[in-house]
Amino acid sequence: MLRVEICDSAETLILRLVGRFTGNDAEYTRTLATRLAAREKLLVDLTEVVFVDAAGEEVLSFLGRFGAEFVAPNSYALDVCERLNLGVAPNGSSYLSGEPPANGDQSGPNRSKPRKT
Repeated sequence: MLRVEICDSAETLILRLVGRFTGNDAEYTRTLATRLAAREKLLVDLTEVVFVDAAGEEVLSFLGRFGAEFVAPNSYALDVCERLNLGVAPNGSSYLSGEPPANGDQSGPNRSKPRKT
């Protein structure tokens, strides 16, 4: 099951994906993004994605070629972005929910580049 939350501004379209990014849900997200992304920037938040199948990977690659940047603050999301050569937004592209992290750090974590271990 997938939930797609949309945050729309004049310059940026943010798609926050929550759950399993698979099959028909992934294809629907591709359609949604291409219809809505007439902005300068597309940002895809993978923070709450728990699984991505082959169809989901293909859609993420498509969105990357489409010019999207990805928010990948955890090891699973970073691994997906690294394997697919997706651009990770600098500093996690700030706090998408408008709330600072629980530890009170106002500067935001540096997520500009997936790490190889």
